[in-house]
Amino acid sequence: MIKTKPRLACVDPPRLLAGLDEVYRLDRVGHLTVHGTMPALRADELVALAENIDLRGRGGAGFPFAKKVQAVVESAGRREGRCAVVVNGSEGEPSCLKDTALLLHTPHLVIDGAVLAAEALGAEEVAIAVHRQDVQESVAAAIAERGPSGVPVSVNVTDDRFVAGEGGAVINGISGAPAIPNGRKIRTSDSGLSGLPTLLSNTETFAQLAVAARMGALPYRSVGLPTEPGTTLLTVGGKYVMETPTGVPLTYVLELCGLTAGQAVLVGGYHGKWLDPKSINAATISRESMKKYGARLGAGAVLPIPENTCPLGETARIARWLAAETAGQCGPCFIGLPALADAIGQVERGGGQSAIDNVRAYVNSVKKRGACSHPDGTAGFVTTALDAFPEEFEAHALGAGCGRPTMGVLPLPEDAQPLALPPAPLNPAARDERRQRGPMEKLLVDWSLCQGHGLCADILPPEVLTLGIDGYPASANMEVPRQLRAQAVRAVRRCPALALRIEE
Repeated sequence: MIKTKPRLACVDPPRLLAGLDEVYRLDRVGHLTVHGTMPALRADELVALAENIDLRGRGGAGFPFAKKVQAVVESAGRREGRCAVVVNGSEGEPSCLKDTALLLHTPHLVIDGAVLAAEALGAEEVAIAVHRQDVQESVAAAIAERGPSGVPVSVNVTDDRFVAGEGGAVINGISGAPAIPNGRKIRTSDSGLSGLPTLLSNTETFAQLAVAARMGALPYRSVGLPTEPGTTLLTVGGKYVMETPTGVPLTYVLELCGLTAGQAVLVGGYHGKWLDPKSINAATISRESMKKYGARLGAGAVLPIPENTCPLGETARIARWLAAETAGQCGPCFIGLPALADAIGQVERGGGQSAIDNVRAYVNSVKKRGACSHPDGTAGFVTTALDAFPEEFEAHALGAGCGRPTMGVLPLPEDAQPLALPPAPLNPAARDERRQRGPMEKLLVDWSLCQGHGLCADILPPEVLTLGIDGYPASANMEVPRQLRAQAVRAVRRCPALALRIEE
């Protein structure tokens, strides 16, 4: 487990990091001295505040917080008002430290936001999920400093792995189950902690809420862009945590951390995108700006790759680690991702053009096939590396190499071990795509159950179901023509793992 202590920096004015220029950690007294007491809000006032400042989740997807709150209100109304609040502080990506920084240095700000939301919703409890022992100790100390009054707050140490930060995995981890994603998409606003409607959001989201509730919407909007008000936290270079207003140039952020753009900058972490030098010079810290370049800030990781390291070698290191972080419950993930990582290794060792072709084939084989976004995110990371560094991939594949060593500049956990798995055999036969059809029933695969028996492919024709190069269904969502419904029902009934179902 990485024990990196985040180094803090700030573009004035500080909000989330206020007071940390004088002390390492704000205890309860120091926190109240800097931030003051919290107001109380009703649920409708909470929704209105979040809408007025356009508060978005800061964990990756950027979903509007107000919509999450409203969904929990509606679900709780059908459950006698019962609900819960969960803070997702489980940073499983080694390139991200911003949530760790908040919970180590300003834990009361995060708890304030979570308790504010819980009291507005009438929630029964607040649960905080973390990975690191030092973070758990900081949060536990903050809970003790606040005393027993109000909504009960607990801190829970969950599995330290990449996929454990997914919403369903967080709920599972807090509940004592393995912290892995659920096989089906279940909205936590409908069923989360203890089966209750649950407001689940990222650590920084709740800290931003606490700041906005104290300031009010108009003062909160006084910094940042009119369309994206306020500040945001970034982890720069895997070690600097910076608070900056939105709209600041990306190059300025790098400069303040003593870094340059180098060969390219990876934005959004290991499921993010590489920006080339031209894009870097034009990009600003905002959703709108990143969208122009097909990127997003995600969990706020900004990773420049310097000139003295091999980008292909760095890509191979991260791909091997991502493959090892699979939850092991979906065949295309726990077979396909190691095979993809091994294919990149073959390029690195001079495997020729066929090695690059194999990488692209494995990328295509894992897309949209899994119980969570990990296969898609990993495939996207490899794709953006292929696009950003085509000359380096070609130079290595053809045997000459780029002439630079792999310096290991992209952060990984200290105990990460590379995989040494053989690649799955490629199937050179091309599969025909399904013909476009009108509305009809669909055959769905539950990746958490599928074990790759392949019996379904024996029953259904290729225009409905084909197997990928790993022996698992090539798609999780297949339209079933009416004349083939009986065969689809047979496939569902014959599946030994009960991984198939038919839905409208």
